[in-house]
Amino acid sequence: NPVTGPIYIEGAEPGDALLVEILNIELPEKGTVAIIPGFGSLEGWLNLFEPKRKTCAISDGKIAYETDDGRTLEIAADPFVGTIGVSPGFEAITSLSPGRHGGNMDCPDIRPGNTLMLPVSRPGALFKLGDVHAVQGDGEICGVAIEVDAVVTLKFGLRKGWTIGWPRIESPDEIMTVGSARPLEDAARQAFREMVEWMVTDHGWVRDDAYMFLSIAARARIAQIVDPLYTVVAKLSKRYVGGD
Repeated sequence: NPVTGPIYIEGAEPGDALLVEILNIELPEKGTVAIIPGFGSLEGWLNLFEPKRKTCAISDGKIAYETDDGRTLEIAADPFVGTIGVSPGFEAITSLSPGRHGGNMDCPDIRPGNTLMLPVSRPGALFKLGDVHAVQGDGEICGVAIEVDAVVTLKFGLRKGWTIGWPRIESPDEIMTVGSARPLEDAARQAFREMVEWMVTDHGWVRDDAYMFLSIAARARIAQIVDPLYTVVAKLSKRYVGGD
């Protein structure tokens, strides 16, 4: 799972949060989706033992998927960065795995217009990214989305002394928290626990109220169920935390 980096962020120290604003993702003219034997969330049930690859044209914000029976189906491009993170607080981790450091979260919300927040564990943060997807369904069930090379434009910022436990995302309309674990329900618990902490420490909520309110107002998405750890994203509208 190749990544570009590490990029040293001047001034980043353990205990800070690295802010990564996704400004733009420039897509190529084609991307690839595939079946890889031994990989994917349904591999054990579907018994698909032969590798298969399809190349899909990308043009004017649309992706053309050609089926085996001759149909061409169009789907809107929605590009995002699949693997993005900092160095962990221990010696090393494979770029195939997500975790507290970010990594291979395969989260479609890491898209242009949104800002990713990552906990810094090493001086300079040692930021990396790769695995750009032109579009991906929730779960990324076969283990592969529309995989592309891309030119990604980012803007970095630092929030000094802002200690967060797991990656967070802010869009114009929502705040989001990311958890990665196995089994899947533990990933959801991590995401929601981080959301409670965010509401309490930054938005003035009482912990009990935050817990109960998330039970009635939050949303969640399964980002991926194929990597060494699964990833879930918890979401809450900004209107409940002082946004518009």
